[in-house]
Amino acid sequence: MTEAIILFLGLLLMTVVLAGLATRIGVPYPIILVLGGILLSVVPGLPKVNLESDLILILFLPPLVYSSAWQTSWREFRANLRPILLLSIGLVLATTVLVAVVAHIVLGLPWALAFVLGAIISPTDAVASSTIAQRMHLPRRIVTIIEGESMVNDATGLVVYRFAVAAAVTGSFQLADAGLQFVFVSVGGLLIGLIIAWPIAWLHRRIDNALLEISMTLLTPYAAYLLADTLHTSGILATLSAGLYLSRQSSRFFSSTTRLQANAVWNVLVFLLNGVLFLLIGLQLRGIMETVRDGALVQLVGEVAVMSLAVICIRILWVFLATYVPRWLLPFLRRYDPYPGWRNVTIVAWTGLRGGISLAAALALPLTAASGASFPGRDLLIALTFGIILVTLVGQGLSLIPLIQLIHIPSDILIEKERRKARLAASRAAQERLAELSGQEWVPEDLRIHLQSHYEEQTQRLESLLDGSVNNEIINKKQARHRLHQEVVRAERDVVIGLRDRGQIDDEVLHDIERELDLEEQQLQ
Repeated sequence: MTEAIILFLGLLLMTVVLAGLATRIGVPYPIILVLGGILLSVVPGLPKVNLESDLILILFLPPLVYSSAWQTSWREFRANLRPILLLSIGLVLATTVLVAVVAHIVLGLPWALAFVLGAIISPTDAVASSTIAQRMHLPRRIVTIIEGESMVNDATGLVVYRFAVAAAVTGSFQLADAGLQFVFVSVGGLLIGLIIAWPIAWLHRRIDNALLEISMTLLTPYAAYLLADTLHTSGILATLSAGLYLSRQSSRFFSSTTRLQANAVWNVLVFLLNGVLFLLIGLQLRGIMETVRDGALVQLVGEVAVMSLAVICIRILWVFLATYVPRWLLPFLRRYDPYPGWRNVTIVAWTGLRGGISLAAALALPLTAASGASFPGRDLLIALTFGIILVTLVGQGLSLIPLIQLIHIPSDILIEKERRKARLAASRAAQERLAELSGQEWVPEDLRIHLQSHYEEQTQRLESLLDGSVNNEIINKKQARHRLHQEVVRAERDVVIGLRDRGQIDDEVLHDIERELDLEEQQLQ
């Protein structure tokens, strides 16, 4: 028990250290964590860390999918549903089949094992891709497609994986039964997620306690996933639908205090889960190398190179064909959704990074077949999966930023325009409400005039930004007020800290005042 606790704390420490290093050198932290895990795995004397598949599928996956769904814009997800489904279902099936063909012809794997390999490496991991996309301020549509694909294709890939493994174990496969089962698993998972989410939303509306509500958000993804999994439907899709629904409703039931605290808790949780997961992926190198026969390493490297090239080429080909061919064939589709620029399509085509889901699926392969014999080629499939993860995650991941810079993708200005539009509407609503309250006995006239002046200036500034006629005088005045306010808040904080240091107030009082000042300072950002 003590060794397990020390190991867990060590993983958390390495996650923080390596993520900090990644920030300093400007490399996405998932890549640095995987490489750090590989280096740690070859250090003599360190214990071997075995990554259980259930650890990923039950402990890591539900909160990560739930967090992604919570942050996903339902409007953008719905608007991009067609490309998301083409990637998360069409590309997963195409990758499974085409990788199986390459593995059978080039590597000589039996068809059953070849399809298992294809199913294992068909889903993508979008953590590194979305991290880069958000950091480089790529158009929101690219980020939505990448993240939406990764959430849905996990479910598709695992369903296909289940059928492929069953066929490999029993030696039989019925396409019609598999198709019906796929529909049942997918639709059932989505419905279970909504069934879970509705009463939880009802509870949130009747509870105004930040600790209880945040605890509910932490338990919700596990409840949706485990219930769906128990009923033999897709736990990932259940978690996804629950997250999308509750995210849509959260603005109506979360108080400002709960929202601020929940965001902070979830930011830390997702960072640590992602960090530990990618670190654990790298740490699997030692165990995988122990299964490689003497003299077979060169052959394994060659096989990994072939399969990685196949995976990358299949995605590039599919993305370009699925983007342009339907629009070329269907004029109404061109009118509804015109041809996207080749730069955006190139980025989506290059973000086929594999990660934890593929490794979890490989590690979850059964030890024996239905006949009682050892599952054929299990060690080889795990080694191939690990190699493909390294090539796509590290190789393609490191090349994404130079590729984005090379082809000069413009930043997304639509979101900023919508943000200004929303703030302008809110500012006008504030002015109207102040006008309605004018003359009320409880409203001090001097305070109303001060607030009215503030919102009038804010409205003028936002209007000038929206119509392009920037008023420099207003902007300079706002910047001066911003700086002046920061100086005042800093002085308030310093004097309160001084009172605490001299023993004139308690630490609890300091923390209360600090929170008020922090919220005030956040409003200035």
